[in-house]
Amino acid sequence: MTTSTVSSARSPARRIPAVRALEGEGFEVRVPFPTAALDALDPFLLLHHLGPVDLAPGEAKGAPDHPHRGFETVTYSIAGEIQHEDSTGAVGFIEPGGVQWMTAGAGVVHSEMPSARMQEEGGRLEGVQLWVNLPATDKMTAPRYQDVAPDAIPETTLSGVRVRLIAGEAFGIRGPAQTRTPIFYAHVALDPHATVDVPAPAGHSTMTYALRGPDEGVLTVFNGDGDHVTLSAGDDAVELLVLTGEPLREPVARYGPFVMNSRDELVQAFEDFRAGRMGAITR
Repeated sequence: MTTSTVSSARSPARRIPAVRALEGEGFEVRVPFPTAALDALDPFLLLHHLGPVDLAPGEAKGAPDHPHRGFETVTYSIAGEIQHEDSTGAVGFIEPGGVQWMTAGAGVVHSEMPSARMQEEGGRLEGVQLWVNLPATDKMTAPRYQDVAPDAIPETTLSGVRVRLIAGEAFGIRGPAQTRTPIFYAHVALDPHATVDVPAPAGHSTMTYALRGPDEGVLTVFNGDGDHVTLSAGDDAVELLVLTGEPLREPVARYGPFVMNSRDELVQAFEDFRAGRMGAITR
């Protein structure tokens, strides 16, 4: 007796064009969410796409010292160098193609700025920041940093398709980022007329964001009616981010740089920051 497994593609539920907003010192980002159209997609809280933008000398702007508590920031540099500093004393660079996965946990003050070289000389800058919620049991964990160099992110080539895998497992490769809950994060590039099926585990929130191609700047949220998403390119090449995550299904209380489970916890976060209990960056 033999058994067979039927594989089905998830259907798209919503297509959400990104809106434009100013962040930090006044740099422009495209925001698929949170917006009036979509507040969050559990466990994902925010997605910002910076650039691509070609900067003249002295034009580069960033995000100076600011706090976080209760979630993780995932910064993916596609072009340009980003310098990170924080209240634990850590200093580092996110190189083009590299990722920093920062678990803010109980609280940290950090800054993300274009490198000194980029501020002086200019150049192309493009990056994506994702916010990932932490479960209640991990919200007050000690801050942690995963700096993933570009050459540490595995890549594979299929028929007209290139995949860089930041987190999760597919196509015989495993992403290097360690996640608190099951998450899949891939950068997929398709040549014209190429097609690929990307796994989307049952019960996981699933979305794609178009970096290049006719749908550039559009977020697609998928229904839970299949076990993969089918990505296809028409006459133009396409690049997308593919994200899946296991929902936490917990209460969310968020305001500005803090994401907790209750209003009282939010109030405590602001009090702790104002009292200096999240530290400060010393230069």
